[in-house]
Amino acid sequence: MLDAPRAHFAFGEPEGYDEHGRARALGVRVRPRTAAVAACVVLGLGLIGGAVTGSWLTGDSGDGGAATAFATAGGLWHNVPVDQLFPPTVRGDGAGPGGADRTWTRVAVAPDGDCADAFDPQLRKALAPVGCARLLRATYTDATQSYVTTVGLLFTEADAPAMTSLAARFKSEGLARRTDLMPRPYAPKGTVAEHFGDRQRASWTVSVLTEAPVVVYAVSGWADGRTVDAPEPAADAMRAGATTAPAQAGLGHEAQGLADRIERGFRKTAAPATEKPS
Repeated sequence: MLDAPRAHFAFGEPEGYDEHGRARALGVRVRPRTAAVAACVVLGLGLIGGAVTGSWLTGDSGDGGAATAFATAGGLWHNVPVDQLFPPTVRGDGAGPGGADRTWTRVAVAPDGDCADAFDPQLRKALAPVGCARLLRATYTDATQSYVTTVGLLFTEADAPAMTSLAARFKSEGLARRTDLMPRPYAPKGTVAEHFGDRQRASWTVSVLTEAPVVVYAVSGWADGRTVDAPEPAADAMRAGATTAPAQAGLGHEAQGLADRIERGFRKTAAPATEKPS
């Protein structure tokens, strides 16, 4: 049930990131993927770039142009500066409880790597059908340094149908709400997040994209290291009238708000990268 076909994409010699967010060569050279057949000739050459971008944003992978855009988006982990994927400061206008504004400051960027220790076993099993090409993570804190949130971009090895299938399964089976499928935090020593361990997870969100081979997630908790006996998915913690500790503290808003803005930034970065020249 968990095994699905995987498509491997190649983009040339990649770069990774160290814990300071600096690029580092990974020393692996692969052949570039050949471009797919151009579409929408009847619209004129001047509209080809916009058409391909539009197809990426709507998740239409039915033609060659969209398939190429999908693959290009999957290579952004080694083609884009880390500060573009995980900005040092992220503004969340209206992202807090009651529409309050939020500002998150990046504490640290994890060295890019595989998914071995980033997920609980059941979540790792659920994500197995799409594979793990690379995982990027960063941890942020709020303006008061009361809360910490790890946000991740999992670049998968999957093609568009596999990502669509995984997204459908997450929705139909409610996988993003299960406490045994929570992402793990990144807790760098010597920072406000150093006590942010598995027992400190309070709220989380997982989003499977269908227009790119990427899974976006975030997990939040208190910065003081307090344990959480009943973590709650962000969708529940953000409901009006919710009375749980994560909900009252606004930790659902922390996780969802930061994940949303990192995802929006990724989409904005990916759009021009997937355009074809006119």
